[in-house]
Amino acid sequence: MADEVPKGSEPETSESLKAFGEVVKAFRRRAGLTQEEFAPLVGYSLPMVASIEQGRRLPSKEFVERAEELLDAFGVIRAAAKHLTRRAGLAKWFEKWAALEPQAVTLYTYENRLVPGLFQTPAYARTLFEEQIPAMGDDKIESNLVARVERASILTERPETIFSFIVEEHALRRQVADQEAMRGQIDHILDLGERRNIDIQVMAQSRGHHAGLDGPLWLLENKENTWYAYSEGQRSAQLISDSKEVSILQQRYARMRAQALSVEASVGLLREIRGAL
Repeated sequence: MADEVPKGSEPETSESLKAFGEVVKAFRRRAGLTQEEFAPLVGYSLPMVASIEQGRRLPSKEFVERAEELLDAFGVIRAAAKHLTRRAGLAKWFEKWAALEPQAVTLYTYENRLVPGLFQTPAYARTLFEEQIPAMGDDKIESNLVARVERASILTERPETIFSFIVEEHALRRQVADQEAMRGQIDHILDLGERRNIDIQVMAQSRGHHAGLDGPLWLLENKENTWYAYSEGQRSAQLISDSKEVSILQQRYARMRAQALSVEASVGLLREIRGAL
């Protein structure tokens, strides 16, 4: 296999990301390793390693440390990482959470507003960006779109990560895009639900009070078995690491899983929604 992977639609990069990628690539080649050989050693997928080396993805702290040690880089990789700046396409208040997602071994999402970002098709996401206030220019829309598409790649790049999604029924029925885009969006969710590591549950509209009425919620466990939570409002967000607070939110999510439709019943409802479009 070639040392590089083909380039597709990628988020906007930065000179510091490109420089860091070149540093990693140089030390990898110095060690006599191809990307295919290096990826399992550092604990990341081949596409992710390729994206980092090509300056299209911000590396996690874990990647930096593993690469530094495995490649015996004299501290150069670690030093280069200190000067990284994030690409465009992600809100500043979302960056910390986005950096944690690729490290997740468990990732739970409850969404009551829209289709979760990790599920959104380009057509669905584009409508959201085009209608956003304040208005975005075309370049900004494109950079946000490709950043969202790349972020969603963890659903397919990390088959060992356990994903759970609970989505309110009304969020799935809300036609934020045209019928064709909505049909494609529901089809995409159904396809993702066939993966063995992704559970999708719908919180039925017929359910009255439930444990998630305070708003959207994300929970994440990293490789060190440390849990984090994240909550979001309009133009603001909170990353939560306090173990007591995270525990409360874990309890709420566990209750929501019991209150939502089963995975099988959720598939049935999704097909019903799809058929009505």
